[in-house]
Amino acid sequence: MLLTIDVGNTHTVLGLFDGEEIVEHWRISTEARRTADELAVLLNGLMGMHPLLGEELGDGIDGIAICSTVPSVLHELREVTRRYYGDVPAVLVEPGIKTGVPILMDNPKEVGADRIINAVAAVELYGGPAVVVDFGTATTFDAVSARGEYTGGVIAPGIEISVEALGVRGAQLRKIELARPRSVIGKNTVEAMQSGILYGFAGQVDGVVQRMARELAGPDGDPDDVTVIATGGLAPMVLGEASVIDEHEPWLTLIGLRLVYERNVSRS
Repeated sequence: MLLTIDVGNTHTVLGLFDGEEIVEHWRISTEARRTADELAVLLNGLMGMHPLLGEELGDGIDGIAICSTVPSVLHELREVTRRYYGDVPAVLVEPGIKTGVPILMDNPKEVGADRIINAVAAVELYGGPAVVVDFGTATTFDAVSARGEYTGGVIAPGIEISVEALGVRGAQLRKIELARPRSVIGKNTVEAMQSGILYGFAGQVDGVVQRMARELAGPDGDPDDVTVIATGGLAPMVLGEASVIDEHEPWLTLIGLRLVYERNVSRS
């Protein structure tokens, strides 16, 4: 089985693949101070609950694919693969890894690994042109051309960041639960804030994606031909309100990690 690990700024998502099928997944908090030994214990506890894996760390794992936006965690995970999975092929997404997706950026090395991995999965699953909207710590919009090239993107503050900032900076406001209000016009302060977050972000998604689609399509193309894919832990909150989203793939990054692993190990 293939273990895939997507380390984000707030959460780390792990997926277990049996061939092309994801058979188990976990979401844990990202803690930059965790050591390799602590991470190994955590992994052992999670995977020990799966019936297809053995009781010893590494039993049943044939490969590992990792991407991380947190350098300190990537360093410790590199040590985990060396010490505890020494005989298992491991792919850590970093410069030099084969992805199959050309990166048309001023400095390709500054693009987050997760964003490239999302583009890899988008091209494989849906083709181009496409826009990937990832609802994480930041809300990112990534553009893929008709030829499968990563052409750039947009980064906006994420939903949770905005909620926290509103609660901290507003003298009479507080942190609220991310939930759908009864109506757009809030009947109390909490509902008014929930409405502003939900419908404000939905409007942001529609506006940004429509502009990106027009650029991707070009003067002679049709923006409606651009496939819009939503992913990330907070995507379900906005799905029903943003009109431009065509597909929802919660495991897009994990699928991309599987594809990159295959391109660097299985098919090498």
